[in-house]
Amino acid sequence: MNYKMLGKLISQILFVEAILMLPSVLLGIIDKDRKTTMGFLVSIGILILTAGILYAVCRNAGKRFYAKDGLVTVALSWIVMSIIGCLPFCISGAIPNYIDALFEIVSGFTTTGASIMPAVEDASRGVIYWRSFSHWIGGMGVLVLLLAVSSIGDKSKGFTMHLLRAESPGPDVGKLVPRMKKTANILYMMYLVLTLLDIIFLLAGGMPLFDSLCTAFGTAGTGGFGIKNDSMAGYSPYIQNVCTIFMFLFGVNFSCYYLIILKRIKAVFLDEELRFYIIAAVGSTVLIVWDLRGFYGSLGETIRHAAFQVSSIMTTTGFATTDFDLWPSFSKSILLCLMVIGACAGSTGGGMKCGRILLLLKGLRRNIRQILHPEKVQVVRNNGKTVDEKILANTNAYLAAYVVILIISFCVISLDGFGITTNLSAVLACFNNIGPGLEAVGPTCNFSSYSVLSKLVLIGDMLAGRLEIFPMLILLSRSTWSRR
Repeated sequence: MNYKMLGKLISQILFVEAILMLPSVLLGIIDKDRKTTMGFLVSIGILILTAGILYAVCRNAGKRFYAKDGLVTVALSWIVMSIIGCLPFCISGAIPNYIDALFEIVSGFTTTGASIMPAVEDASRGVIYWRSFSHWIGGMGVLVLLLAVSSIGDKSKGFTMHLLRAESPGPDVGKLVPRMKKTANILYMMYLVLTLLDIIFLLAGGMPLFDSLCTAFGTAGTGGFGIKNDSMAGYSPYIQNVCTIFMFLFGVNFSCYYLIILKRIKAVFLDEELRFYIIAAVGSTVLIVWDLRGFYGSLGETIRHAAFQVSSIMTTTGFATTDFDLWPSFSKSILLCLMVIGACAGSTGGGMKCGRILLLLKGLRRNIRQILHPEKVQVVRNNGKTVDEKILANTNAYLAAYVVILIISFCVISLDGFGITTNLSAVLACFNNIGPGLEAVGPTCNFSSYSVLSKLVLIGDMLAGRLEIFPMLILLSRSTWSRR
């Protein structure tokens, strides 16, 4: 383990986090909110001091860096970033309890959107901005941001690929271009352009600038922290439709957008994961509209709410325009399934990912064919290419880890005495980085009623879900820290 490189990277991430808090300080000064201003200034001071000490100790780090180091760096970076990133909530008094504040910021960075705040509108603009901006930071990944803005990608000996693989969602991660720094730049440029387009369309609908920024951050990162107590229900149908479209767009693999830039449109339409994603979204919307017939005043309103919630849940954003906990059981069952499926690999969305679901289904079909025709060699193909057996093995291992963590988390939080539907949907909502669940953690409720133990378990679920499980599991392995 290259501990010095680990410390050096974490120090640089903490420096970046300190810079990203500055807009909240500015908002505190503009609003003449002393508590918010001091809360962020003190937190920035702690970040800079911690980062400075780490960098001074680790500045002469060696260049040897392996896949294990990349996984550990990513996991520890997100944990340390959250431990200090929640301090503004505590110091300003917005969320006095440290565990609650940690839950809130982890939910923000992991783009989950599960909240413990009962009255969001009572918080200061600086706090609301940081809370929403944490979605945008975590959507593409803080280490990808570091690779894009720093000189790491130019000076590395290949370890940047280990960082990108550990932080990026999906069963397989590749380069868009040969140089990793340029790949990170392209990813963040596309991310920024789509976010700016979202802001422009929201402003065109009459949404105030501050609301537009915070809503776009949540939409882009597929996070879902609302700045109103009713989430998106109070906004106009136009704004709700804009959010529906952009949530869906941010759930698409960013490689597809890069292919569009290269004018390889045919390759985009032939992408199997994208087709699966579109069919699942459209099919779910049609089924829910059929199930909700007569539930709302008109067919148009029914389609708007159904399409919004399907886009919100499948992309794991978590915004809401209506209390879908009141919907019929069939519609809620579809939403629960979409929680697990999630968005595309290589997007800002969570869940198991459409690409991984496709590989699991294709692997199942191959196993059935092998039973029927044992003498015939069967391979799994994706987009016309043979899928590497290592990817299939990793996908199966991911599914096993997913199920085990889901069961353990469900059993632990069940000690709090809530109903089965509440507990199951709470774990699914946190593990798949969605936000709202059903019943006591539905779109009109929050997670504040859970015990400290349950909140810690759900915090672990959010981190494991965002980082694709393995970086968090590797931290718990004794062999990770062995000197052998």
